[in-house]
Amino acid sequence: MTASLPRQAASPEEPREPEDRRHRIRRRALTLLIIVLLIGVPAGYLVISANQSRNSGKDKEAKYSATGLTPGYPSKVQRRIYQVPVPHPADFPAYYETNNWKTSRLYVQFRTSNAGLDAFLTGVGVNRQDLEPGKITISARDQSVSGWSFKSPGPWHGIVHAQKNPAPTQDIVVNTSDPNAPMVYVVSRTVP
Repeated sequence: MTASLPRQAASPEEPREPEDRRHRIRRRALTLLIIVLLIGVPAGYLVISANQSRNSGKDKEAKYSATGLTPGYPSKVQRRIYQVPVPHPADFPAYYETNNWKTSRLYVQFRTSNAGLDAFLTGVGVNRQDLEPGKITISARDQSVSGWSFKSPGPWHGIVHAQKNPAPTQDIVVNTSDPNAPMVYVVSRTVP
């Protein structure tokens, strides 16, 4: 018996067998797929990411360039920091935040029910009996910043809920001209 010897690899000088057509097409398709995966997928991801980043920047720019009350509820973080528990349901909610090196303020307004007003006042740490009739506790400066005017007929009720730092101080004014739907105005300020 003769043992068959393993076939030796072709030397570089020897001509190679011609490549099968199907093998060549498969190899080119695989090469194309690899190129698409290595270049196309990351490029597509970068385009999507850039669009999301640009849109996010536009949203933030619009939010922080606001110069007055913005319709809607303040964020949960803002409500927690400034201790303004806006009740649900509430109509006509609007807010505005200002920050500087000395004081940060959150201006909030909303209309609610009697139960909502009681829930709000309890959440702040006061009750309806603490409100002083005829007292406007929001300063002229804060009225100017927010665009509020308390000149219309009331009855108006107000309270300054002062707290020890770092807790915020809230100036609260309530208009009860519609006894079933009081309108609440709050300026909550913190000192960094």
